Amino acid sequence: MLKPRLNQFRCFSLGARTENMKVVTATEMRQIDQDTIEGIGIPGIVLMETAGSAIVRAIERHYPTCQRIGIFAGKGNNGGDGIVIARQLAHIGRDVHLFLVSPQESFTGEAQTNLQIAKRLTASFGLQAAPKSGLQIEEILTGTGFYGTGTVPTTLASCELLIDAILGTGLRGAVRDPIATIINAINRLPTPVLSVDLPSGLDADTGHPLGTCIQADRTVTIGLPKRGLLMHPGAELTGKLEIADIGFPAQVVDAQDIKVNWTSATQAAQWMPPRPLSSHKGSYGRVLVVAGSTGMTGAAALASEAALRAGAGLVTLATPKHLNPILEGLLPEVMTLPLPETDAGSLAVSATSTLLEFAEKTKSILAIGPGLSQHPETVSFVHHLIRENREHGLDLRMVIDADGLNALAQDRETLSLLKSETVLTPHPGEMARLTNTAVPTLEKDRIRTVQQFASEHGVTLVFKGAPTVTGTPNGNLWVNSTGNPGMATGGMGDVLTGIIAGLMAQGISSESAAALGVYLHGLAGDIATETSGMHGLIASDVLKTVPQAISSLTGLTQNH
Repeated sequence: MLKPRLNQFRCFSLGARTENMKVVTATEMRQIDQDTIEGIGIPGIVLMETAGSAIVRAIERHYPTCQRIGIFAGKGNNGGDGIVIARQLAHIGRDVHLFLVSPQESFTGEAQTNLQIAKRLTASFGLQAAPKSGLQIEEILTGTGFYGTGTVPTTLASCELLIDAILGTGLRGAVRDPIATIINAINRLPTPVLSVDLPSGLDADTGHPLGTCIQADRTVTIGLPKRGLLMHPGAELTGKLEIADIGFPAQVVDAQDIKVNWTSATQAAQWMPPRPLSSHKGSYGRVLVVAGSTGMTGAAALASEAALRAGAGLVTLATPKHLNPILEGLLPEVMTLPLPETDAGSLAVSATSTLLEFAEKTKSILAIGPGLSQHPETVSFVHHLIRENREHGLDLRMVIDADGLNALAQDRETLSLLKSETVLTPHPGEMARLTNTAVPTLEKDRIRTVQQFASEHGVTLVFKGAPTVTGTPNGNLWVNSTGNPGMATGGMGDVLTGIIAGLMAQGISSESAAALGVYLHGLAGDIATETSGMHGLIASDVLKTVPQAISSLTGLTQNH
């Protein structure tokens, strides 16, 4: 039976450049490593030693009482890191057992160099190590009683912590035996596991296991986070995530022109708009929320209040006229614009001109879609709204969600009429309808999915999920680092729509407002769980904690 694992990841950066944290592919990381060694002249053996030191510090912080530690080392650079860790842990007094998962003669480069150093520190190779060294070395091969029979050696069973340094970013294809059997045996043990760089067997780019994969409790990745550590199921297999800065020069990283970023608190704080003492409600813009239909007043209310909570100066809710008395009672701080409706109680096509005139006059950001319904005439209303905005050159900035997206999916030609400052916020089902693609195909590589759509249609795309990925027409992508499973409940998307629109109203670009809005939304959800827990968390709980999330970021700005 597998031991329980964490299903959330968090970044505890170890000195890395968190203000604009790049997310790399395996190829990009290898190039950074190569350019640092060959171009800058920092020897690979130095980088390996630095990486090992950073991970030892993490072990000291998180596992201070674990005296007996087992380390599994492969024959490549990942294994070399593991050997450095073994030597340094033994030096500070830990009882370390180093398991080599390949014959010692197959170790290459710096890994072989470090293996020879480790061997010299022991009195003899094998289980009869020098008593003072604190380090024992053993090969795990066929016939040792580990591979084949699945029997766990006594030396391993007594370990209080296991270090996985078997396979790294260079893995190609499915994990094969004997490594696969070793990984499966490790996963069956109740002992906590820390992975070096990434869990062995994980695809560094997609986050999918390559056959079998270590299920880590914690991963310390080297230099920069790899895409697969942030994508699911990789995030669950990674456990808690830390980033070890080992000194890759900024100019080497920048030369790669990496487009994918991890949204950190520092970066999010830099996007936050200022709040001068002399400001007034007109200083922070207006949002016009176009939402609601019979039975869906809650979506309209959540989006409208979220825009205010995000800092917009004025919010007006455009809604079917029969809902006006209800929503006026629910939202004392929100103004309303009653509009013509269909017999089913949704917005009619005839509402288009009134709404556009109001939006143009007030210079409002439009938030379209929450609870609109998919009534045929309401779908036509959305199409007319987008066409007339384009044809009349109104340049109204929009956030389109929910039934606004469902309307676009019924006439994909309308996508070509969207302005570049438009933000779309689909969940996987809505994205499948927009692209006429199955959800599993979209989820196979969330980053590629977002890159292709945002580039093709010239819009900012917020692909909601775990994690949410925001992409822009210029190719920049932001992988979100906040949020939790408790937010998987109705109404959360309506809150996100309002937050993004509220930020756009304050003059932030669509790209920054989208990425910042996603971060704040997730952070508000995390704050809400501190008092409510994840089970039973509802959208209005998150709505209430949005100001706290914003306050935490403005505090960072003031401290800097």
